[in-house]
Amino acid sequence: MEKSLYYPLKEEGLTTLMLRYDYRTDREYIIAAKEWDSDIAWSNFNKTFYADSLLTENDIRLNNRETRALFDKYGLTDYLEEVFNLLRRGKFFGLDCYYYDRKDMRFTANLHSVVLGVNNKDHALYTGGIRRHDRDEEEIEVIIDGLNLGRAQSHKNVASQIPYGGGKITVVADEADLNDTEELGFLAFALDRVKFFTGPDMRYPIELADAMAPYSAYITAGPSNPIGSSGKPTAWGVECALKEAVKFQFGRDSLEGLTVAVMGLGSVGYAQAEYLLKDGAKLIVSDINPQMAKKLKNQYPEAEITVAENEEILNAEADILCPCAVGGFLTEEVIQKLKFKMVFGAANNQLHASNKEEELRLAKLLMNRGILYQECWVQNIGGVMSGAEMYTKGDKADKRQLMDRVEKVCAEITRKNLKEAAEKGITPSENAYNSVEDRIYL
Repeated sequence: MEKSLYYPLKEEGLTTLMLRYDYRTDREYIIAAKEWDSDIAWSNFNKTFYADSLLTENDIRLNNRETRALFDKYGLTDYLEEVFNLLRRGKFFGLDCYYYDRKDMRFTANLHSVVLGVNNKDHALYTGGIRRHDRDEEEIEVIIDGLNLGRAQSHKNVASQIPYGGGKITVVADEADLNDTEELGFLAFALDRVKFFTGPDMRYPIELADAMAPYSAYITAGPSNPIGSSGKPTAWGVECALKEAVKFQFGRDSLEGLTVAVMGLGSVGYAQAEYLLKDGAKLIVSDINPQMAKKLKNQYPEAEITVAENEEILNAEADILCPCAVGGFLTEEVIQKLKFKMVFGAANNQLHASNKEEELRLAKLLMNRGILYQECWVQNIGGVMSGAEMYTKGDKADKRQLMDRVEKVCAEITRKNLKEAAEKGITPSENAYNSVEDRIYL
């Protein structure tokens, strides 16, 4: 039997599952439903029907007690409790799950906090990226990843000064077919139902946004937009924050002569490497695709760039580690072996933790070793600021104004955070959390 929230939906012909948790009262519930027929033409979404249309005459609605009985029927009660425990530990609002049976697509909105989105006078309540996961990944790991990213997004949104709740969309599905209008329509429907504006993230091409444009206004950051990829605004924000951190840690106004180990050369990491080179840093780089390092060296033949294997980058002789790939790599064991003076990059959730308390414990280990670190969501907010610019202004989005705003916000918030943390004798991570949480939790 499949250990999945979606297994009872699949077996019972249901389409929808919602989990809710209230951290103030410690109350929770789960409901399930059949809201559409399996032969629905998703390619007609927002043409002949809409997110709130009645899509079946044979609807099924299961309340909390009935849905729990359904999970018990399939031997999934303990698994359901495991998921609810994750919601409790991270003070999450809940999960919205939509199942497309013909393609076995599993759309999950990992919703952390809606507070910023309430009364924002906008259609969207939440924002965060949308990423795809392969079917061979264990579902609980996908949920943990989505929840961690959703929690970080809430904090990013406060730091970015944008009025949306935080979350993350994860989709378990085959590789995207941008010509498949049924797939595009289903994704658009699910986004519209959750009122969640997003942009393509890991394993989804940026072209997805343009392909979905006829179906939903809730996705941005496609190649046709006036700002371009969100990778450069993200990297620019990190660069501006990093220079403030270098001034704090090394007492230097320049990156000249410093060696930075860049882990990951994707859309953000490559742009990050370019900014670092232009600011005078020497680089050690790694990426799962060796062609990216070759491309960088060919583009900057006069620069000091050393290529390292992925498994060697954490042992590199460098002043700064700049993670720009997947997160969760900073375990207690890894931290004890680091030789860097700073860990400061664009990667999400760099600490191997599933809640704030675990993050703060690892952040304290870094500080005790003399390694400067602050939560990634303080500096990697250029992407979400870019998405908000495109979502709210459309064709009138202004790249220059955006980049200026990213520079100002990322530099100022980092300067303030590091100074306050030092004055209070706490980690920059703890100070960052203290500065935003009154705007996330009621």
